[in-house]
Amino acid sequence: METELVPREGYAIRTVKITNLQRKLSVSGVMHNVKTVKNLVFSKGAAKRIIKDFAPDIAIGTGGYVCYPVLKQAAKMGIPTVIHESNAVPGLTTKMLAPKVDCVMTGFAGVEAEYKKAKRVSYTGTPVRGAFLELDQMQARAELGIPADKHLVVSFWGSLGAAKMNAMMPDFIRRACQAEQFWQIHATGGGESGLESMLSALNVLGVSDPAQHGIDLRGFIYDMPRTLAAADLVLCRAGASTLAELTAMGKPAVLVPSPYVTGNHQEENALALVQGGGAVMLREGECTSDILYDTVTGLLAKPGRLSEMATDMRHMGNPEATARITEIVLDLMKKS
Repeated sequence: METELVPREGYAIRTVKITNLQRKLSVSGVMHNVKTVKNLVFSKGAAKRIIKDFAPDIAIGTGGYVCYPVLKQAAKMGIPTVIHESNAVPGLTTKMLAPKVDCVMTGFAGVEAEYKKAKRVSYTGTPVRGAFLELDQMQARAELGIPADKHLVVSFWGSLGAAKMNAMMPDFIRRACQAEQFWQIHATGGGESGLESMLSALNVLGVSDPAQHGIDLRGFIYDMPRTLAAADLVLCRAGASTLAELTAMGKPAVLVPSPYVTGNHQEENALALVQGGGAVMLREGECTSDILYDTVTGLLAKPGRLSEMATDMRHMGNPEATARITEIVLDLMKKS
């Protein structure tokens, strides 16, 4: 995907052939890991050639497995190196690179104990686009046409690995249409086909026009900064980038972490926000449409708690993340 997106933004891209490690002990898993070891051997030379051609002043990684051969080689060549870990717990790549790079930058505060062998650990937060910080709630609500006397719930689970959550939303939305206690913008996932499936499922449940009840269904939310700015409560997974946006904006959330990610890191991300007071967590295996709906309406019925959650969420955010990362990068370049 990045080979299309990066050039579209005007940046050159060079690729390294690399694959991840699978942790399941199966024939296919072992064969995959043998291939990964071979790719690692060849990727060293490829990374070295790219680095020599580009002659960088610094090399920056963001935790994906492609970072390993590139940052390891850059460090070996005496080039300053940093890695940013946006999750609450480090992935395998970050763990392996922590002793080799000049600085590990973290998206969550208070996680230094995870990096005992690192040369340097600095909390920076995770950068968010400036658009997420430009709109206030009243302006966003007015632009979206949200009535002043209605709460707005924004929900999205994604397309991949979210089949169960997407499947329970028709019944959730049916109850929301019947009660008309709040307005909702929901991204179905799966684009137009996902939207059509949702409308079909709602029709079976007797809901022919959810928009009449304040339910705005979309295949994808294209204006996410405006939509989140208008929200009173957000229902979503617990990916690091999404949580960075929510904390920067101070948005209370009901989080259902994806159980299909490496090391269950989304649950650790969610727990950090729950402990900080800004979110409620429901595990997917225990979540039903009734539990989700009752959790949402229970929170909306307590505006004082929502306000406290918003304040706590904002305290956990770092809108200066980009500036802090830039400061560290420039400082390392000056010292090299």
